[in-house]
Amino acid sequence: MTSPQTLTLAERRLVAAWAAACAERVLPIFEAEAAADERPRDAIARARAFSRGDLDADGEIRRRFVAGRAAHSASSPAGKAAARAAAQAAGVAHMGAHALGAAAYAARAADLGHPEDQDALIREVRWQLRQLTSPAREALNRLPGLGEDSAGPLGAGLLASGQLGAIIRLVQSRLNDS
Repeated sequence: MTSPQTLTLAERRLVAAWAAACAERVLPIFEAEAAADERPRDAIARARAFSRGDLDADGEIRRRFVAGRAAHSASSPAGKAAARAAAQAAGVAHMGAHALGAAAYAARAADLGHPEDQDALIREVRWQLRQLTSPAREALNRLPGLGEDSAGPLGAGLLASGQLGAIIRLVQSRLNDS
């Protein structure tokens, strides 16, 4: 039996486009620190291609960790978070719950990248939610709540703890807000 965090292939394609948009929005933070490292940009492009049906899940499952290693190229926590947002977007081909990881890392990157702006994180989450199509929103609503299912990224791991967990809880609680 698969995890409810996987979602169907069609649902993963829907949420991959949203995850890519979330990651792309903070990509300049990473690129300002490591312009020569194209792994996050490539991961976002692959997530978009997957969302269009141009790439299959099997090939992307094997490549999903590449962008995450780019975090080592960044010099700041914001840059690292931006690279990880791209990696999570690429991971949606494997498991739909990674879309929430992409959104959380992107919101964290926005927050860390603008320490003088106390509202940067909440403004980023609001922007993210406005980008959701109705079908993508429905797919994300099918995911279990953070910590309710251990078989995937929403289990008791990195995404469930600290600020990332708080961001995912915030996003999940506001999915039905208009």
